[in-house]
Amino acid sequence: MKYVIERILTGVHLVAALILVVLSLIIMSFSIYEVYSGIKFDDTFIPAILQAVGAIIISAAILDVAGYMIEEEVFKNKELRDPVEARKTITKIIVIITIAVSIEGLVFIFKAGTNDLKLLLYPAALILSAAVLIVALGLYQKLSASVEKIDRKL
Repeated sequence: MKYVIERILTGVHLVAALILVVLSLIIMSFSIYEVYSGIKFDDTFIPAILQAVGAIIISAAILDVAGYMIEEEVFKNKELRDPVEARKTITKIIVIITIAVSIEGLVFIFKAGTNDLKLLLYPAALILSAAVLIVALGLYQKLSASVEKIDRKL
């Protein structure tokens, strides 16, 4: 019975990851189409490009998540029992999120700079959030490495 449930869950993860890949490709295609169809070298060109860049960044983050799901849940298909494996998995997830948040913050900084400087609060908060994530990840890495050293000594 356990084997059947594991196979079903692996299949569900595979289907979810494939759906994410398809949605990501749709987002990228639509972004390229919008830029191509709206090429007018006027005041709307730069915001349109920046919006497309933001959408492609988000779709790349979605692809990373889908790749992670396939790698961890479909191919490996095992529980996180080892602290080293858990640390590596959590690190991958946080790095994906941090990269997406950082780049999105940069895109919004350029948008805010072209529109209104009062709009810089949101992108600044995104960049600050990414910095906090990096510090938190470093602290997690340091603490978990210390625990792993203690475990190895026992």
